[in-house]
Amino acid sequence: MTALSEFSGLDLILNSLIALALIAAPVAMWHALLYKRDPRAAMGWISVCLLFPIIGPALYFFFGINRVHHRAQLWKDGPYQRRFIDFERGDVPLSDIPCNKKIEGDFAPLMRATYALTGLPLLAGNKVTVLRNGESAYPAMLDAINKATNSVDLSTYIFENNHSGHAFTEALCAAVNRGVAVRVIVDAMGELYSWPRVSRRLSCRGVRVERFGPPRLRSQLPGLNLRNHRKLLVVDEKIGFTGGMNIGDRHFVEQGATRHPTADTHFQLEGPIVAQLTMGFAQTWQQVTGERPKKAGVEQAVFGDSRCRVIVDGPDLNLDKLSNVLLAAIAQAKISIRIMTPYFLPSREMLAALQTAALRGVAVTLLLPEKNNLIYVHWAMRNMLWELLYYNIRVAYQPPPFNHSKLFMVDGEYLLIGSANLDPRSLRLNYELSVEIYDTAMASELEAEFDQGLACSSRVSLAELDSRSLLMRSRDALCWLFSPYL
Repeated sequence: MTALSEFSGLDLILNSLIALALIAAPVAMWHALLYKRDPRAAMGWISVCLLFPIIGPALYFFFGINRVHHRAQLWKDGPYQRRFIDFERGDVPLSDIPCNKKIEGDFAPLMRATYALTGLPLLAGNKVTVLRNGESAYPAMLDAINKATNSVDLSTYIFENNHSGHAFTEALCAAVNRGVAVRVIVDAMGELYSWPRVSRRLSCRGVRVERFGPPRLRSQLPGLNLRNHRKLLVVDEKIGFTGGMNIGDRHFVEQGATRHPTADTHFQLEGPIVAQLTMGFAQTWQQVTGERPKKAGVEQAVFGDSRCRVIVDGPDLNLDKLSNVLLAAIAQAKISIRIMTPYFLPSREMLAALQTAALRGVAVTLLLPEKNNLIYVHWAMRNMLWELLYYNIRVAYQPPPFNHSKLFMVDGEYLLIGSANLDPRSLRLNYELSVEIYDTAMASELEAEFDQGLACSSRVSLAELDSRSLLMRSRDALCWLFSPYL
């Protein structure tokens, strides 16, 4: 009787699993078919559900469905604070966009394209200052916080609990004690790089801090793979900082400062562009808290000659905006494209655009770290570099320290900076913030620095890639296969 009961119990479990597979797998496949924008992603998930009819739907439920409902809205008042621009709805022809009537020169098509994608105007009169590594960036950022009189808005992916983190913590707490309205957004996964969590220390001392996407079984776990990667500091709505730099001692690169230093480039921005940076933070704050952003109340003065525009990107209504801007910039190039990035796993569209640019006679140069902090990403990148080299695109490895900078430069005038890497995680999964800059003087400065780094780097050749053993090539290809999830 006992054996019969056990058999009946097992039979019940087995029948339940079969019934679950018969229901869950078709539902998951149907959902992927209808809602995945990339056919390769749809086919991948459908295959997983077919091969693994129980585990596959579970994986798709937690990691494959984009549940982001973008609560953040752009402010509706003002010329550049519209969520949907008129011509996208068909209300106004493209030729009647005010931006189109004012823009002239070689980069006019790119300017129009970015305006069409973002709905934000290109703003003149900005001053942009390059800040290299923690030695230069952190003192400038801390000085701005210490001088704040009204507000401090900080968004970061990693906020380490070390000397640098403590310095920012003390500055933020001191600002609160002075009566400054301080708001901090820390990514819930990024802050796990350091323990104990800095958010807890800030909160205990009166700083209003919010964690982006904390894992909760009820609501957030299915979106666990969608992270806030934006690095942004805005003080008094008058001065802003953005780039690739997190907060931590790793960004000090002087001899002996840290065990594994990470070089990086950050930027200080002053002028009308700060209003768009403020808007970018407000979007994320509203998404996390549900609080509607206030209207911009600070009149922005003219500080310099840079023309700038903010580009927000994420796995929501802003999906593919940055990718489309990059494709437009590549198509615009006539002389040169210089790219510095720690992680380079481009889409097939971007890869084809770079190849086409090289065929048109554009000098395309890619500068990558020789030793990556994520070794499996390095292997994945190595698997596809031959597709660049075959088209005479120059690829070089920069010697240590590991360089985390993100720079995209076109024809000695156009710059794209910010938090985004050129990989699927940044371009399709993460929330990112970038700034495009039109400034020949700054472009010349950064191109000269780029070329200096290139001169100290080792050029990658097809012969080098072909010399890899079969085992190494298989390993690299396997990592590349999973690159959409790296």
